[in-house]
Amino acid sequence: MRTGDFAKWTRRFEDERERRRVQGDPDWGQSATLHPAVWASIQRFQVGEDGDGANLVGKAEEAGDGDYAQAIRLFVAEEQNHARLLARLLAAGGVSTLPGHWSDTVFVRLRRLLGLRMELLTLMIAEVVALRYYRALRDGTHDSLTSDVAGRILSDEQRHVPFHCERLHASLVELPRAMRRPVMALWQLLLLAVSLVVATDHGPALRRLGIGRLRFVADVAASSGAVVSAVLAPRPDAWTSAG
Repeated sequence: MRTGDFAKWTRRFEDERERRRVQGDPDWGQSATLHPAVWASIQRFQVGEDGDGANLVGKAEEAGDGDYAQAIRLFVAEEQNHARLLARLLAAGGVSTLPGHWSDTVFVRLRRLLGLRMELLTLMIAEVVALRYYRALRDGTHDSLTSDVAGRILSDEQRHVPFHCERLHASLVELPRAMRRPVMALWQLLLLAVSLVVATDHGPALRRLGIGRLRFVADVAASSGAVVSAVLAPRPDAWTSAG
């Protein structure tokens, strides 16, 4: 990846940071009222959003593209902001954060096994699952504060996916052509397996949000085709997601 290709992403992240500063936070003076199953689900997703991202930043710096490394630092800052927003939402409902969760521990360990390509492929599984989850959280509750927080996070995630698609496209080009589609087919199988685990773990909350386990898995699986096309195609930045 030649230097400068990711300068546009750095600008997008910086523009979004400024937009958030001007917009300000949600109205935390509102109370939040949700079913206990939904609160428990949000607690687990909050753990997944938290983290310093040092391992990912280190691998990005080793890749030798300063623009990409800076964009990754800004991406990590947005993920940390998601954790903050969810923690404040939980506090508004009188619910505490969790110190950790097994699913997050597994994901972190998988991401750190190999190099940047493996880390991004694993991270992309979490990002694609998050797209469907936050859309359900935004649209499936009558609580205005929850909808506001979920909508803000969803907007960020819709930018994160094409950002990672672009870097994965560059990474897969380094592989023999015959290996590229099998790699992404394996990624889709892993995504399906993870979405089944999430649907099982968060099933009571998903039902309360009006989508149910099977629909959640089906929607995640359906979205994976667009991601694969974006990673394999010459113009991955053309990928879009329905909000």
